Amino acid sequence: MSIIIGVLGILVLVAVAWAMSNDKKNINYRAVGIMLVVQLILAWFLLNTSIGRTIIKKIVDVFTKVLSFGHEGIAFILGDLSTKGYFFFDVLLMIIFVSALLSILTYTRILSFAIKYIGGFVSKITGLPKVESFVAVNSMIFGNTTAILSVKSQIHKLSPNRLFIVASSSLVAVSCSTLGAYLQLIPAEYVLVALPLNVFSGLILSSIVAPVTKEEDFEIDVKEMNNEKSFFEAIGNGTILGGKTALIVGAMLLTYMALLAMVNYILDGIVGMTFQELIGYVFAPVAFIMGIPTSEILNAGSVMGTKVAANEFVAITDFVKILPDMSTKTVGIVSAYLISFANFSSIGMILGTVQAIDQKQASLLAKVGFKVLLVATMGSILTGTIVGLFL
Repeated sequence: MSIIIGVLGILVLVAVAWAMSNDKKNINYRAVGIMLVVQLILAWFLLNTSIGRTIIKKIVDVFTKVLSFGHEGIAFILGDLSTKGYFFFDVLLMIIFVSALLSILTYTRILSFAIKYIGGFVSKITGLPKVESFVAVNSMIFGNTTAILSVKSQIHKLSPNRLFIVASSSLVAVSCSTLGAYLQLIPAEYVLVALPLNVFSGLILSSIVAPVTKEEDFEIDVKEMNNEKSFFEAIGNGTILGGKTALIVGAMLLTYMALLAMVNYILDGIVGMTFQELIGYVFAPVAFIMGIPTSEILNAGSVMGTKVAANEFVAITDFVKILPDMSTKTVGIVSAYLISFANFSSIGMILGTVQAIDQKQASLLAKVGFKVLLVATMGSILTGTIVGLFL
């Protein structure tokens, strides 16, 4: 029964995107169909086959080993504090090491060319333009703002629809610099499965809402991804960026958790419910169409709504508390849903990045900011729903 509900959920998401479309005649239904099939095959292969599960295990083992090197650095600086389980020391500081590692891989052009050719492959099989495909794949590694900066020379050339797809698909992703933190909090297999699925989820829904044609395509220059002039500059810049990211994430968590406590105190006195409980009722129908068991839709909806209102780290913090009491299906669906930057604060970051590149394009994007967030959130829902079909 849950499979039928999940399939209906996918159809509902596509139908809502179609209803929101600003150019229904030019929707590339072939591309949409191909991407949905690719998502289903990927999810089935990675979750339901022995080869797929082995691949996921090997990738998890690699990440675990890499993270162990980061823990060595943290332990050297903090000593016994690194073993106390403090969130900032144990989780957020890992962002610094991973960010430096990504910077090294970018400087050596390993990631740059991988992203370019994977993006080109996505473009070829779907018929979508290269820029949109490149940004979607790039976002999976470097996050939304860096992905947009990597095509800054193309931003002023983009039509409103192409700009919409770039912004929306970049939100349905997370940066690998924060990936290490997620892997330490929620089941790694669902985090890793969500990464490739998110690429297609963002492109599917945004290309329905804002259709484009391949004739509008531009070439990608991978040199725009790398500004460092030496290996050690790459390490230094990556480390500094990682430090800033860790501090920003920590500061945002401090603020949001404090605000939630204040709001919960006020709401408890007025209506006898917390913010999480209230938003759980709002997102419960969404959780239901994703295939989450009825007995768990309120708790799942609470986590999902918190992610959109605050950010994924705040939601994950709440989710970790209830995770042991949730079914495997709910854990998989919600975990996959959480692996994206689709929230209100990220919209501001996207607008700020585009504004730094092109004021006119930023003005156009600001007018559809809420729509961008809605489509990106739908993309996260689509990813979670597809994962749920195979659990």
